[in-house]
Amino acid sequence: METITWIYALLSLLFVLIVFKFSAKSGQRKFPPSPAAALPLLGHLHLLKFPLHRTCYNLSQKLGPIFSLRLGSRLVVVISSPATAEECFTKNDVVLANRPRFLIGKYIGYNYTTVVGSSYGDHWRNLRRLTTVEIFSSARLNTFRSIREDEVKRMLEKLGGNSLGDFARVELRPLFTELTFNNIMRMVAGKRYFGEENDEAERFRGLIKEAFSYGGASNPVDFFPVLRWIDYKNFEKNLTKLSGKLDDFLQGLIDEHRSNKNTNTMIDHLLSFQESDPESYTDVIIKGIILVLFNLII
Repeated sequence: METITWIYALLSLLFVLIVFKFSAKSGQRKFPPSPAAALPLLGHLHLLKFPLHRTCYNLSQKLGPIFSLRLGSRLVVVISSPATAEECFTKNDVVLANRPRFLIGKYIGYNYTTVVGSSYGDHWRNLRRLTTVEIFSSARLNTFRSIREDEVKRMLEKLGGNSLGDFARVELRPLFTELTFNNIMRMVAGKRYFGEENDEAERFRGLIKEAFSYGGASNPVDFFPVLRWIDYKNFEKNLTKLSGKLDDFLQGLIDEHRSNKNTNTMIDHLLSFQESDPESYTDVIIKGIILVLFNLII
């Protein structure tokens, strides 16, 4: 009984501190207008209904083209004006360059060091230059044109086989997922993992499926830091395990290509730079670039 009393006392104290923190911040800064119906701790989360773009549109009709929402401990500014959105990506692009630091960026994104999650600065600029020139340039992508053509051919053959006898209903989403992942992984590591039945392919598909479940911005722990104290639903524990499994898998790919230097993949290309500039092309940097390519799909 005494333990429960202490828990309630600590929670009450926490509640007072959070409210005081929010009130102090509101007095120091001038935020865009927001709905008046903010709840303690939750903020405006109770106002969000699917589809979200409809909710934001309805709020913009009342509050204007720029308004703010408090989602738990995080402040979100919503912009529905095309002209203002353009200004955010031009005049104020540096101010708005950083992304929110969700826990997935700490564990899956190598402690916020990938080009997707790192803070704006020299490290981010170096990663952007590296990915722009060595990964996403037209010249680099053209070297893998035959892979894309082959994967499209495989997909069309599968579609043709499904409807060989008569018309057939086909679900396109899994086909496009298979096409995209196989395209990327053949360019990255020279391997197909979807449509293949072996232990490595099964392991990869399992890791991707698990990573999907942590993607996006729907994890309560990221909006209510107090939940980290109790590791809500073992969120951080499970994320730590997934991080280790992903890192082992990616490191295995790098080690394999370091031993066999006869293939023309993105990993081999980056490893060739590692020999002359090991500080700029570490294994962590290479693994982070591979994860960014996954992120384009996830």
